[in-house]
Amino acid sequence: MLKILLLLVVLVIVGGTVFLATWNMPPPSAVTEKVIPNDRFK
Repeated sequence: MLKILLLLVVLVIVGGTVFLATWNMPPPSAVTEKVIPNDRFK
C-alpha cells in the first residue's frame, strides 16, 4: 500500500513538472502603471 501511494505522489510531481515546463502560458495583457512621487528621488 505504501509503495502505491509513493508511486502516485511521484507521478503527480513528475506530471506537474512536465505540465508546467510545456505549458505555453500567455503573457499578461493588462497595462500596469505606477506613479512614483518625485520626493523619493531627491
